[in-house]
Amino acid sequence: MGLHFDVGACVRATSKFSQCSKCVDICPDSISLVDNLPSFSAATGVEAAACVGICPTEAFALSDFSTTEFFFTFLESKVRLISPKFNVPCISVLSVEHLISLALASEETITIDMSSYDEDSLLFEHIEECIDEANFVLSSFSKKQLETNHIPSKVVKEKNEQEQEDEVTSRRSFLENASLEGVVKHKKAFDDAVDEDEMQHFEIDASVIAKIKDKNLPNKRKILFTTLKRAEVPDVFEILPEEEVSFTSQKFVDESCTNCQICYRICPTGALSSDNKFSLIHFDAMLCVKCRLCHDVCEPDAIQLQSGFEIKEFFEPTQRTLATFNIKRCNECGNNFTYTGGEQMCPRCAVEEEEAMFLHANAKRMRGEE
Repeated sequence: MGLHFDVGACVRATSKFSQCSKCVDICPDSISLVDNLPSFSAATGVEAAACVGICPTEAFALSDFSTTEFFFTFLESKVRLISPKFNVPCISVLSVEHLISLALASEETITIDMSSYDEDSLLFEHIEECIDEANFVLSSFSKKQLETNHIPSKVVKEKNEQEQEDEVTSRRSFLENASLEGVVKHKKAFDDAVDEDEMQHFEIDASVIAKIKDKNLPNKRKILFTTLKRAEVPDVFEILPEEEVSFTSQKFVDESCTNCQICYRICPTGALSSDNKFSLIHFDAMLCVKCRLCHDVCEPDAIQLQSGFEIKEFFEPTQRTLATFNIKRCNECGNNFTYTGGEQMCPRCAVEEEEAMFLHANAKRMRGEE
């Protein structure tokens, strides 16, 4: 089961200003940044499953496991246990959104088996945080909760360590026991081992650029949106602390905004948008994946997060207007621009006029007319 990376879906490919490092932070031993993009060994697989679950735009995937397919097959089954020993390669492959959706869609309580993980590991801590967040969000509008099983499993741990040791041994044994007669026989094994250890480097080509321009909502958000439609609407809508919700947000735009248009042009899901005249900024919280790309590219830092997230957005999603602008036609070039007062001239024409006046004054000085 290998790890795959869709460059066009990664927010770091969208802008060099992106500060997203979730995949590297959760899989520091497997993933690194090379030329601003995630890079990993060709042999990387389940050990980096956490990057699949944590990536806001689903840029990562495992070759033989689909989280979307798992969601539906799990609900069709009678078993209400999620376990790496049984039906998932690693629990971390499931995002908070998946966990919330599974809990909402299931009539019976779901148990998550944590016995295969070292309680002192980063992975164990990450999975627990995801489960805790899912339960926290669920508690704001539903009685459904996810349960965990923390029974120690030394046997599983020892087996996993032995399997890893055997894998390393199998890769290197041919070198230790190599003879002249065995060179040809082991050449393919050597080539395969070298290929597996080589780092995969990703580049942004024309096809990637074309994909970046598309606005795509991750499947996990579509699943969450669908399950929320079937959930019972609470009598009172709570407001959760912004820092307790990792997968979506609510925003506001302060007065420093210049309407440069970068934020809604670069938003990977279309959560931020405008009209045909670019006279406003709309925001839809249910389309926001909290990748923070709009914050990273905003030069005046005008886009801010609300201190709380309103659960009402889950059940009554609204497209809010964060900012409006006075759009006028430039008297010089005829193009529309954001008018802030003074002469009705767009910034480009104003710069050109300023440069022309400077050159004219400089020419007069050179002729000695001043």
